[in-house]
Amino acid sequence: MSFPPCPNCSSEYVYQDQSNLVCPECAYEWNPEEIAAEKEANAIKDVNGAVLEQGDKVTFIKDLKVKGSSAVLKIGTKATIRRIVEGKDHQLDCKLDKGGEMMVTAKYVKKA
Repeated sequence: MSFPPCPNCSSEYVYQDQSNLVCPECAYEWNPEEIAAEKEANAIKDVNGAVLEQGDKVTFIKDLKVKGSSAVLKIGTKATIRRIVEGKDHQLDCKLDKGGEMMVTAKYVKKA
């Protein structure tokens, strides 16, 4: 049975102790189920609840005004997620199909 490497020191010598995995090199203990649940809770989701990742294509679900400009991004505008930024008001750094780049909040897009 193979276990994932230690998230603390990347050691391959990991063994199981009841529900936890233990690294003998750095003495780090973790529960792989808790780590998976934590990743799921921190995932950025669109308006429909689909998990968004880098490289996904998204579509705007409402007209959005561009801050500092008189331009408006219309409903149905398509974009590609370049990267996901955590801890900010706008989580998605997108490249618009019509050219240009924009930071967008995940609640205004759906996965295409």
